[in-house]
Amino acid sequence: MSDYSEDAVLSALSGVKDALSERDLVSAGRLSDLSFDDGRLRIILGLPPETTQDQGLQLRNAAEAALTDLPGITQLAVLLTTHKAAPALKTTAPKRPDRNPHPNKRPEGYQGDAQVAKTLAVSSAKGGVGKSTVTAGLARALAAAGLRIGVLDADIHGPSIPSLFGLSGRLDSRMVQNRRLIGPAEVDGVKIVSIGLLTGSEDPVVWRGPMVQGAIARMLWDTDWGALDLLLIDMPPGTGDPQLGLAQDIQPDGAVIVTTPQDLALMDARKGVGMFEKVDIPVSGWIENMASFTCPDCGSEHRLFGEGVLELPAERAIPKLGSLPLSLEMRDARTGYDALAQALLGRLS
Repeated sequence: MSDYSEDAVLSALSGVKDALSERDLVSAGRLSDLSFDDGRLRIILGLPPETTQDQGLQLRNAAEAALTDLPGITQLAVLLTTHKAAPALKTTAPKRPDRNPHPNKRPEGYQGDAQVAKTLAVSSAKGGVGKSTVTAGLARALAAAGLRIGVLDADIHGPSIPSLFGLSGRLDSRMVQNRRLIGPAEVDGVKIVSIGLLTGSEDPVVWRGPMVQGAIARMLWDTDWGALDLLLIDMPPGTGDPQLGLAQDIQPDGAVIVTTPQDLALMDARKGVGMFEKVDIPVSGWIENMASFTCPDCGSEHRLFGEGVLELPAERAIPKLGSLPLSLEMRDARTGYDALAQALLGRLS
């Protein structure tokens, strides 16, 4: 990567006109961040609040075109950020999140997910319940059953998928139909993309909600997934702006809720169901994780966290797909997920 030159990058960006100020991107002060590491160049352009979606997309495309052929760059990411005033609060009934407050627009040209048949969001609304472990276990079981499976790790601030699949290092990029796309990793027949494989597993990602949302959407659209029967999206915990925006940007075909039997976890799981209902994404069912522990000495089964019941009104009830025990096999996400995978396929078919 010795051919890389930051001066060359700045010179290339100086040739891109900023239509908002009639100056180039550099002199207009649009360059918020520039970082280069092991062939990967990341640019963040800071845009004023009045920037429209089309204007932002044009600037990003122009910057990508100017930087694509520079020597030493094997992977390029041009991200946009802007700060808008918060909407005025209403004193009437709470507003439904019927629109995305930070919408992202698909890039021009070939779409990396063009051959993905279905997408499924795996959500928990609460951290620490084993959502990522369940996602990895389901992915392996579905791939072993003969399906073409992918996993998009959308947990930007705490990516666990690389560790669960034994991955490290960085992903490469490739040209597909005149677009530079991310080349996913592949383990046990599962294609995998995670921010941990793009920035480094030890590097913290300190981004605001709109940047997180935009990065995840671009990982979906800018990855060469190829032909997949099902793409599992390991959602970040919570039900806030990033989760709402992701659901509306990506618009998955369905969702699955993962929870443990504790009352607090089940309470958050109900909130997760409500979030997907508000954006018209069907919830295929819920999964009870860490449901019971079997004593290795006497063989007796113990429900350490109590009985798990996801109580919802009859008209909103969703099926329970299965329960997973608290065991080493479940922790490693390698075996024991076959029945759960079949139950899920029965709901998706």
